[in-house]
Amino acid sequence: MSIERTLKLLIATAFTAAFAALWWPQDSQAARIKEIATVQGVRSNQLMGYGLVVGLDGTGDQTTQTPFTAQSLTSMLQQMGITVPAGVAMQVKNVAAVLVTATLPPFAQPGQMMDVNVSSLGNAKSLRGGMLIATPLKGADGQIYALAQGNLVISGAGAAAGGSKVTVNHLSAGRIPNGASVERAVASPWMQSTTTQLDLQADDFNTARAVADAINKAKGAGTAEALDGRTVQLKLPTQAGERVAFMGDIENLNVDKAKPAARIVFNARTGSVVVNEAVTIGPCAVAHGNLSVTINSTPVISQPSPLSNGQTVQAEKADIKINQEPGALIQLPAGTKLTDVVKALNALGANPQDLLAILQAMKSAGALQAELEVI
Repeated sequence: MSIERTLKLLIATAFTAAFAALWWPQDSQAARIKEIATVQGVRSNQLMGYGLVVGLDGTGDQTTQTPFTAQSLTSMLQQMGITVPAGVAMQVKNVAAVLVTATLPPFAQPGQMMDVNVSSLGNAKSLRGGMLIATPLKGADGQIYALAQGNLVISGAGAAAGGSKVTVNHLSAGRIPNGASVERAVASPWMQSTTTQLDLQADDFNTARAVADAINKAKGAGTAEALDGRTVQLKLPTQAGERVAFMGDIENLNVDKAKPAARIVFNARTGSVVVNEAVTIGPCAVAHGNLSVTINSTPVISQPSPLSNGQTVQAEKADIKINQEPGALIQLPAGTKLTDVVKALNALGANPQDLLAILQAMKSAGALQAELEVI
């Protein structure tokens, strides 16, 4: 076979493969197990503490309005051997009381560092340039798990003069990268049992079965068992190193996710409407019209006749108008794809608030196969 013929054959093969990639349907529902499930017991923990930020440029708490800041400062000074005379009202402007929060990651060990968030509790104008002094961070059980300290990073800026004020971003909250040191490790059930559980993010029996089947196919029959629509039980190796490698392989297995349940989510505060791909509609006819009520109030002065000893009275004349725009009867065809549903809903010409009422009516009429959720 000549070189020219070989090149033509390779080009034809590559073109065929590219053509197939463009036109053959791809599995867009595949996802890794780590994206749809979490390992039971492997979780983060929330920490919280109360502390003081010092070194502010006169933008701290006004101690007359936030007495707890002065009390905290007095207590800290007493621990350092400095006694503040009783009855002395401290007027410090460079100190602010703050709430410190952090997230303790799973398997964190003493000595490791983590980020902390700092938020003002009082009426401090700005925490820019401040430093958090040593603050213990406690968990839900009241035990100290970390110690936070460091200089704050504030992304905002501000300036004020002559009664005018300009502020960019938020100045009363900041962050300290690697600002806390872990002092206590949280006990993990990772090595205390021969089995563990995968907790799925959605309660779906088909997805639980698919996860168990994918694990059994990769690691052998009997390794995984779906207990219910949200839990899959795994048998773990005995050695710690083998368990880590085992879970590393499990988390990266691809699973064909089942088609989600048909659902329409409506945000009552913002008017947002989100429709997932499983929503379908049946053939129906919808008429939508806008009803508007306009009330105009006009002041009216009633002037008495001369020498009648009457008083001038001010009243109001209300003019009420009701206008209902005609709504044409629109026939909506059956739609089994998301694009068809979107086209049908756009044909109504309704705003998001009216769309919720229309969708509720369509569901009551049996023409909408979806669950409505208002958040």
